[in-house]
Amino acid sequence: MQTLNSVNKAGSSAEEAINHIGIIMDGNRRFARKLMLEPWKGHEWGQKKVEEVLEWCADAGVRCVTFYTLSLENIAGRPKIELDYLYGLMEKVALDVVNRKNHSVHTKRVRVNIVGRRETLPVKLQKLLSKVEEITKGYRDYEANFAIAYSSRTEMIDAVKKIADKVSRGIIDASKISESTIKENLYSPSMSDPDLIIRTGGEKRLSNFLLFQSAYSELFFTDTPWPEFSKNDFMAAISDFHRRKRRFGA
Repeated sequence: MQTLNSVNKAGSSAEEAINHIGIIMDGNRRFARKLMLEPWKGHEWGQKKVEEVLEWCADAGVRCVTFYTLSLENIAGRPKIELDYLYGLMEKVALDVVNRKNHSVHTKRVRVNIVGRRETLPVKLQKLLSKVEEITKGYRDYEANFAIAYSSRTEMIDAVKKIADKVSRGIIDASKISESTIKENLYSPSMSDPDLIIRTGGEKRLSNFLLFQSAYSELFFTDTPWPEFSKNDFMAAISDFHRRKRRFGA
């Protein structure tokens, strides 16, 4: 039987293995409507899927995954009742990681990073997310990034501001600003570029997710809503990646 790990290692060279997957978790609200529930109730099913996917990534040898969890556009445009529900759900998940020693974050030794303008989140949630980062910072086997209060354009604006400040203070020579300079000033400078970005839920766009980092990412779109995303869907995305010939700059 073909395993997840054998699928990821199907490429003929190490460069073809998948190191980093970005996931746009779309379709929670439509899934809830299908069940005739309030649309934000779908996020409860969606958050349970995250832990499953962490397991699948580890089994497949994918060392890094970035989940698009909550955008700045969502924060600006969603009803307060939905945002409060989402924040409460995130607090519950963070507490689960802090308190449950058999959580896959601990058993798989997954370092958790939060990327985004976390200062826009409720203070209690900010503290819990920071605590999760603190207790997992020593893990080195795998990495899970959660883009929360995130916007890729805002990330680039914030990077430009940091660079401009360093130029004004004489730390950076403006004539020597390069692609590396920008990367070093993003929210998570150590994050590798995603090899593959998966979007569930039927839409076919990046929606302001990792725009700088995904310049050469392969894209995989599925109609399956995020709460119904299965291991077979995950394997299909990985298999599709290995059928492609990656071209950098072509």
